[in-house]
Amino acid sequence: MTLKVSFDFNSCLEVAGTTTFAAAAVAALADREGMGELGYFEGQAQLQRDPGNPVDRQAIDVLVDGERVGCLPSYAAKDFPLPIGASHPVPYQLHAAAGKKLLAKAYVWMGAGEPQWTYSRENPPALSSQERINDSHTQKTEMVREALEEGGSRAQSFRRGMVDGVHYLELVEPIKQLKRDGWLNEALVLCYKAIEAAERSRDGREPAPWYTEQAAIVHRKLGEKDKEVAVLKRWMDSTPKSRRAGSKIAERLAKLDA
Repeated sequence: MTLKVSFDFNSCLEVAGTTTFAAAAVAALADREGMGELGYFEGQAQLQRDPGNPVDRQAIDVLVDGERVGCLPSYAAKDFPLPIGASHPVPYQLHAAAGKKLLAKAYVWMGAGEPQWTYSRENPPALSSQERINDSHTQKTEMVREALEEGGSRAQSFRRGMVDGVHYLELVEPIKQLKRDGWLNEALVLCYKAIEAAERSRDGREPAPWYTEQAAIVHRKLGEKDKEVAVLKRWMDSTPKSRRAGSKIAERLAKLDA
């Protein structure tokens, strides 16, 4: 039974499971459509509930040519008004790159009217790990630029988070790369610069914890327990008491103090 339903938002959603449990079906679809080394496919998919799913009884599968090529993100599936036994047609888009390992991203359009895809054949999403890293860094840089140009209180908040001409959000990938390359002390320098900038722009909330977590990890690798404890306590002292409990940093500190 095909059911026409409506959703509360017009959006394209990324399909989950494209390169994990549905990898074989996605690869077969790419082969049938002759997508080649870097291909694009757009067609129709059917949404169907999967009450037998062992992980999520509210799961909604995405089917193309009767094969499961993924599922909706769980947050969308639980609110989608689709009863068991019914199906709902949606436009489907697949970007895939052939190689030793399948690289693919797929999307479904959940809104009314013609799809307004985020990506296109000419503007594909980042597929490889390096492309995703570069894309993430570019998005953060663009967000910072737009916030600064916007002016007002948001721009002021972002300016407080600047360090050496860049926003601390833009230091995520450089810190990761330094750690990957084994430059741990250099990674620490960036971590502490970001920590200071995050403290300046916290606006009464807790500072962004990721940089503190990374500094603690590096201190652990260097065998610097006292410094690991100190940076964790620094975050706790900068965080309102009501927001400390249950945090990863509080848990890490408790283990060190035990």
